[in-house]
Amino acid sequence: MTNGFWNDKRVCVTGGAGFLGSAIVEELRLRGCAHVAIPRSREFDLRTLDAVQRLYAEARPDMVIHLAAIVGGIGANSARPAEFLYDNLMMGTQLMHEAWRGGVNKFVGIGTACAYPKFTPVPFREDELWNGYPEETNAPYGLAKKMLLVQSQAYRQQYGFNSIYLLPVNIYGPGDSFDPQRSHVIPALIKKCTDARRSGAEEVTVWGDGSPTREFLYVNDAAEGILLAAEHYDSSEPVNIGLGFEIAIKELVEKIARLTGFEGYLNWDSTKPNGQPRRRLDTSRAMEQFGFRARTGLDEGLRRTVEWYLAREERVTT
Repeated sequence: MTNGFWNDKRVCVTGGAGFLGSAIVEELRLRGCAHVAIPRSREFDLRTLDAVQRLYAEARPDMVIHLAAIVGGIGANSARPAEFLYDNLMMGTQLMHEAWRGGVNKFVGIGTACAYPKFTPVPFREDELWNGYPEETNAPYGLAKKMLLVQSQAYRQQYGFNSIYLLPVNIYGPGDSFDPQRSHVIPALIKKCTDARRSGAEEVTVWGDGSPTREFLYVNDAAEGILLAAEHYDSSEPVNIGLGFEIAIKELVEKIARLTGFEGYLNWDSTKPNGQPRRRLDTSRAMEQFGFRARTGLDEGLRRTVEWYLAREERVTT
């Protein structure tokens, strides 16, 4: 159901061809938004000022939803910290500045829960963001994305620019990236367990000791939360977007092994980093400010994701 808010909007969704972006673009169209610009990296290198200016000149957006990011798991963040810092920082800074300079009505900046300090009290509340340094393996990425918050608040203070900053937790679901070099924990584990079952492998190796906890948000819920904020929220105070539920990685791996049919041994490689010890967001501000509450529980979301992946793999191999 649509209230007509999006009918006459021209929206630019950076990263709109990606995993979360595709879900947001689909939801925008269902809500009646007929003008959605989706810049592709081969045409617009958003790290460069010229590309950002060309994009805005062509798309003429009323609103920008900035999702584009260089992302990856612990391994990728550890191997390429300079890229994760530079690329994400340059994209965000120039996109917001040129949006303000060009008269865009609203800028929706998407941050990351990796921006929180390593030892944030659980559940993570938005006013804890500056009370420490992020977990080391994710720090360059997390800090680059956190600069969107600083910029949003500065531009609102000086220019009255309507920009908002949202902090989603790890997002998963059908359509996620299962590339071992880029994928996050859930798709990586689904692929590992599925590959092991099909090859007859007796064990799967998992990084860390299984003790850290994480929170995961189903992709359609994430899209809903972001669009509710885009429609109703007008403040540069950061807002968490999450499920409000944490699970130990050990329990998560066991769930995925059962869903994929892997019955072998889970080998925990404790020489590999665990990452942040715990992660669960306080999601009360999102509910209070724009009525968002996630609807898809982790068990249901995992089941849907595994079923989607297995069906896709079956199509590929037949």
